[in-house]
Amino acid sequence: MMDVENTQGTQGTEEQAPKVKAAKVGDTIQPKKGDYKGFKGIVMVVRDNSVIVDFGKDAETGESMKTVVNHKNYKIVKK
Repeated sequence: MMDVENTQGTQGTEEQAPKVKAAKVGDTIQPKKGDYKGFKGIVMVVRDNSVIVDFGKDAETGESMKTVVNHKNYKIVKK
């Protein structure tokens, strides 16, 4: 006779990634990798998987420096 695994309650469920503490609008964050690694920026918009961050204006060109950072790729800076 073959052993049968108990799969009750697992149908139709998706695997959930571990919860990461997301920053809030106005928080200061610091990316862990990418072009802005080490810079501090202000969170402007919070999405399900990422935040949009403003790093100020570029001194040479005057353009605003904004980027999208995944919740796993930044740390919240204490004030």
